[in-house]
Amino acid sequence: MKKVFLSFLILVSGAFICQSCNLISSAGFNSKGLPTPDSANTSAAAQEKVDHSGWDQLLKKHVDEDGMVDYKGFQKDRPALDKYLKMLSSMQPDDTWNRDQLLAYYINLYNAYTVDLILRNYPTKSIKDISGAWTKEFVKIGDKEISLGAIENSLLRKMDEPRIHFAINCASISCPKLINEAYTSENIEKQLEKATNEFINSDKNEISPSQLKLSSIFDWYKNDFTENGSLIEYINQYSEVKVNSNAQVDYKNYDWNLNEAK
Repeated sequence: MKKVFLSFLILVSGAFICQSCNLISSAGFNSKGLPTPDSANTSAAAQEKVDHSGWDQLLKKHVDEDGMVDYKGFQKDRPALDKYLKMLSSMQPDDTWNRDQLLAYYINLYNAYTVDLILRNYPTKSIKDISGAWTKEFVKIGDKEISLGAIENSLLRKMDEPRIHFAINCASISCPKLINEAYTSENIEKQLEKATNEFINSDKNEISPSQLKLSSIFDWYKNDFTENGSLIEYINQYSEVKVNSNAQVDYKNYDWNLNEAK
C-alpha cells in the first residue's frame, strides 16, 4: 500500500512539475520567429533601419541624468509616444537586419513599451503590481504580438550580449537607469559600454578588493556573464576597483519601487 501511495505521490509531483514547465513555456516567452544574429545578416550596413528620433526627444524631455522618469510628463506627451510605438510596431525585423540594428530596435522597443505599460496603469507604486507585466503579449511587431519577457529572454539574451542587461529598464529603482537618449545602431557599441561601466560603478553595487555585494541582476543572469570566464573577471573589465579572484560575492536586495522622478 505504501509503495502504491509513493508511486501516486511521484506521479502527482511529476505532473505538477510538468504543468509548471508548461506554464513557464506558455508565459509569453516566445520569439515568434523574430530574428536574432544567428539568423540575421551580420554583414549588412549599419545604417539605421528605424528612425528613433521621436523616442530620443521624449527621453531627453522626461528622463533626468540619474535615469528617473517623469511619468506625468510622458502622459502629457502621450500622442508623441503613441506615434513612436505605432511606428515601431509597423516594422518587422528580418534577416537583412544586422546585429547592431536588431539590438537598437529591441532595446528601444522594450524600454518604450515598458513606459507605455506604466502609463496605462498609472499611478502605480511598482511594475510588479501590474498583472502579467512581463508575460502578456501586448507588444506589436508587424503582424505578431510578443511579451516584454520574450523580448528580453527569447530575443535579446539569444544575442550573446550580456550588456543588454544594463540597457533595458524595468521601471524600478534597482534597475540600470533608463538613459535619456535612444539607442541607435550607429552608436550601440559606445552606448552599451557606457551603460555597463556606469552601472557596475554605481551605488547599485558595492565593490572592494575582497568583497562584492552586487545587484541581483548578476545572480539572476549569472550564466550570461560567465560564458567566457568568472563573474569576478567580468566585473573587473569595468570596475574602478580591482577585485581579487577569491573575493566573497553576495547580492543586494532588489528595490522594485517605481523609478519616478520626484
